[in-house]
Amino acid sequence: MDGADQDRRFMAAAVRLSRWNTGHTATNPSVGCLVVKDGAIVGSGVTAPGGRPHAEPQALAMAGEEARGATVYVTLEPCSHHGKTPPCADALIAAGVARVAIGVTDPDGRVCGRGVAMLEAAGIVVETGILEAECRHALAAYLMRQTKRRPYVTLKLAVSTDGMIGRIGAGQVAITGPISRAQVHALRAETDAILVGIGTARADDPELTCRLPGLEAHSPLRVVVDARLELPATSKLARSAARVPVIVVAAPPDGDEGTGRRKLLEEQGVEILETPDVESMLFGLATRGISSLMVEGGARVARAFLKAGLVDRILLFRGAVEIGADGVESPVLATDMPAGFNLIRSYAFGSDRCDDYERAF
Repeated sequence: MDGADQDRRFMAAAVRLSRWNTGHTATNPSVGCLVVKDGAIVGSGVTAPGGRPHAEPQALAMAGEEARGATVYVTLEPCSHHGKTPPCADALIAAGVARVAIGVTDPDGRVCGRGVAMLEAAGIVVETGILEAECRHALAAYLMRQTKRRPYVTLKLAVSTDGMIGRIGAGQVAITGPISRAQVHALRAETDAILVGIGTARADDPELTCRLPGLEAHSPLRVVVDARLELPATSKLARSAARVPVIVVAAPPDGDEGTGRRKLLEEQGVEILETPDVESMLFGLATRGISSLMVEGGARVARAFLKAGLVDRILLFRGAVEIGADGVESPVLATDMPAGFNLIRSYAFGSDRCDDYERAF
């Protein structure tokens, strides 16, 4: 195995490791790091839940003296600034590593090449762009928030055999089976926030938490697009806001209308975010550290995101159920995918199928 093949092999392992804490590292990205010496992994680390400690010091601690003269593989450029923890670049220098292979340079203005410069100034060999596409994919949410100042948006839809996502006036309709629904809960656990419109919130009265055994503590922040503050204070979302945060996105107030409803929601612990449009809403969420957002419903909200060109990924679950003439038409079908989206992969979950589309950038 030549050096390039070895680099790809170990960076691929670092990417897999980085996914271990996806969605659990707060405003920091989930980064994977391996310390390799004489072709063997002597240390490994992934950004800890909550964002600290970072991956590099954990991997170096595991490697101990074996880190001296070793090669380090890290999916994102080591940080170079003093925050709540010292710079990871300093830790790598102090450990005496000989070489650092980096997947993606960090667009954060506090780093942005400075980590590379610090390492090179200390005599460490640095190579960047190792499996860059794979690293960018794993870090897509973080990179989106850093470069576009908005979360990475995934639109999730469950569509019946006749192209419907629900039934008018019927509330929540089960279109997919239990395996698909469990997969959606797993997706929630690795997503910073989940969003629905007020129509879905009122019709279904969902809780939007993660209910898979062992992942209950990883429920995402819940967001409701609710221009007129119509979310009932007695809803499951409002009543659980003190336990799992809820943001209601409302239109800027016009006089005193809605003051009473606002007070009732805020008393339950609901945060009110006033924005005039979808773009401003996403910026507001990004300023709160939200890097990934999953849009779950309904059709009106989905169309608004699609029309604004603010969807990055579409997960199209297709069940074996037929809704009929009183159904709510899906804004997206496999046969009518918006321009720019490419089918990346497909899954089978029992009798259901899930097609995963991503937008080309």
